Amino acid sequence: MERGTDRDCDAIQIFHQNTRTWRPTRYSDQDVEGFRQALDASTIDAVVIHAVYLINPASMEQETRSRSLDALTGALRLGDRIGADGVVLHPGSQKGCPYDDCMRLVGEALREVLAASEDCPLLLENTAGHEGTLGRDFDELARLVELGGGDRIGVCLDCCHMFASGFDIQTPEALAAVIDEFDSKLGLERLGCLHINDSKMPFGSNRDRHANLGEGELGKAGLRTFLSEPRFDGLPALIETPGFDKRGPDRKQIGLAKRLREEGMKRRRDR
Repeated sequence: MERGTDRDCDAIQIFHQNTRTWRPTRYSDQDVEGFRQALDASTIDAVVIHAVYLINPASMEQETRSRSLDALTGALRLGDRIGADGVVLHPGSQKGCPYDDCMRLVGEALREVLAASEDCPLLLENTAGHEGTLGRDFDELARLVELGGGDRIGVCLDCCHMFASGFDIQTPEALAAVIDEFDSKLGLERLGCLHINDSKMPFGSNRDRHANLGEGELGKAGLRTFLSEPRFDGLPALIETPGFDKRGPDRKQIGLAKRLREEGMKRRRDR
């Protein structure tokens, strides 16, 4: 919370436990109440939890699947307790397993964790399409929403992943067409948050490599376009760049994102 406030954030993304281990972090009622009080006293409007990277609801290996569902259920229950705007989840990876079987397993997993929690939305993040990852396009995301039971499932759109997976989002007209497609296949009401990252890798590379804002293949022009899309207004926009000191996005990156959005909005008005 303090880092977000110090860096002039309007929204923050947190992890509910160590991202590289299965060991859960236990939060007492006092911990949760302290967090909620600090949030109420801050200028931060939205909090999103990112599920840990180890989770793979598409896994056919029983231990991985069991641990994945436990970790995801824990994230959603914590989201209920702190009033989070959603839990972002990478939908999963085939790992050499049949596609249809993996999609079915993800659907079953989503239904199970949603039944074990109350209100917190589950936001499926689009992927860059590398090595069998699921959720690389809107048809696949729509199918996962359907298989998972729908009502509390939304989407997090990552502009780096979109660019790397071959979505043309670099001009207002091209981006508008992409979001029209999203609306027709999933509905804008399912769009819960955005990830704002530049891309180290070129268009259509299917490689997920984040770059600092303005230093990658999307560049300031592409980010300016993405950030100023009118239908994104009011959504939590979360930066996941490495940062200039390799410690994550700093106040300078956040200020740049806000400036690019303002510039993009002005250009749209002046057209």
